[in-house]
Amino acid sequence: MKKTITLKGKELEIRKSKPFFTNFCLLSLFVISGVCSASNGKKYNVLFIPIDDFKPLIGAYGEKQIITPNMDRLADQGMIFNNAHCQYAICGSSRASVMSGMYIDSVRVFSFTPKMREANPDILTLPQYFKQQGYQTTGIGKTYDSRCVDKKRDALSWSLAYREYIAPDEKYGHQKGGYRNADRIREIARLEKKYSKNKDLLKKQLAAQGLRPLTESEDYPDVAYSDGQKTLVAMKMLEDLSKDDKPFFLSVGYQKPHLPFVAPKKYWDLYEREKINLPFAGKAKGSPSFSYGNMGELHSYSMKEKLPFSDAYKREITHGYYACVSFIDAQIGQLIDKLEELEIRDNTIICLWGDHGWHLGDHNLWCKHSNFEQAVRSPLIISAPGMKAIGKSSQSPVGLVDIFPTLCDLTGLVIPKHLQGESLKPILDNAEAMVKEVEMAQYPRTINGKDAMGYTVRSKRYRYTAWKQMDYRKGELEGPIVAEELYDYEKDPSEKSSFIKNPEYQEIKLKLRQQLEKMITKGQKK
Repeated sequence: MKKTITLKGKELEIRKSKPFFTNFCLLSLFVISGVCSASNGKKYNVLFIPIDDFKPLIGAYGEKQIITPNMDRLADQGMIFNNAHCQYAICGSSRASVMSGMYIDSVRVFSFTPKMREANPDILTLPQYFKQQGYQTTGIGKTYDSRCVDKKRDALSWSLAYREYIAPDEKYGHQKGGYRNADRIREIARLEKKYSKNKDLLKKQLAAQGLRPLTESEDYPDVAYSDGQKTLVAMKMLEDLSKDDKPFFLSVGYQKPHLPFVAPKKYWDLYEREKINLPFAGKAKGSPSFSYGNMGELHSYSMKEKLPFSDAYKREITHGYYACVSFIDAQIGQLIDKLEELEIRDNTIICLWGDHGWHLGDHNLWCKHSNFEQAVRSPLIISAPGMKAIGKSSQSPVGLVDIFPTLCDLTGLVIPKHLQGESLKPILDNAEAMVKEVEMAQYPRTINGKDAMGYTVRSKRYRYTAWKQMDYRKGELEGPIVAEELYDYEKDPSEKSSFIKNPEYQEIKLKLRQQLEKMITKGQKK
């Protein structure tokens, strides 16, 4: 069935799904010898959807300004984790943690170095384990960060070669840097050829000529962009995988809403820029200055203004992010539709996640790279056959590190004992359940000229952060606390103040500090 919604006088078609998991009672009978099977006798498939730089900006999360009908549809078919968090707010490290099921102090991938298997020669990854259990495992797009694995996107993880996206139509081909403006593409290509041996000079030239703007809106179809191309290829992969007797683990990794904020014009047209709300842009009272970072990634692009941006420019950038989110939402809809068309939706677990959040002007930050809520909190939606809490949301603190054991549990596979995350299946059966009291993340800084690691824990209500001076790159796992922060999201959801010195919060601080130390110990290899 299909229905339409009208936005700004335009009709946007939304497909309404068939009733989901209607055979729940029947499905629940197919648990034999600890292996969870679908109604056709196969193990459940897994559609794994990583999304880059994607904060929980989804209608189903209660966001009023964003338009995400397809992710909302997926949430109705599964569960949203309102209190989910990455383990390190940068792509390479976060993805290495997800794919290994271990915390950063064990994975030892800090930003982009060392590579995952250089730091951990014997590491077992999520798709690698599924491959060992008889699954066809493959993917397309960005699952790992390519800088953190081998040139074949970690060949040990995949039973079928990992796919690079291809241009399905010669009319559009590939765009340079995500852009579609024809004149800009030609000039970028010319400069890339001229400065092929000097990337630093290339970046300077691109910036000086304004060839890498933060935003771009061009009237092209989805397929003219790499994420649209990935969707077409992924749907063909689903067709091929569905014909095999083996179950599949397919990862479809989307690049947007990563910078630059480039999306087809029709997604920009969904929003009225002047109505976009802006967040609190100040620093939290009582917080250390080094918590905020330098936003180096932002400066890789051509900006119309210097920081601090005007409200008008903030709205333009935010508008671009929103357009990219709605663009990706449309791709998700096509994947769900394809599963239904192939009649394998009832046999397929969908796990959608963002590798970390993104500061969209809050604290005057435009990046990730912090231990604040907007960088660490990440979207996580799981829809699985047999789950009882369909259409519910959970407030339990969880981490992306929990994805590996959860997918094992949902497919009936034995959970490897070395994994440091927890299965979220109890929460998928009961939205009020909790598997842990706090979740941990971390991010480093240089403090007084020396390396330091900031560890943070999030409970249902609070976030406590401790900055420890230590040479973490050389393997130090402990050091003195040189600064602390404490935020109360019930009283202060925008992090306007750190309550770390408030007498009323001292017992809370001590309890969270103790919980953090336990989590740090848990996250270090035995």
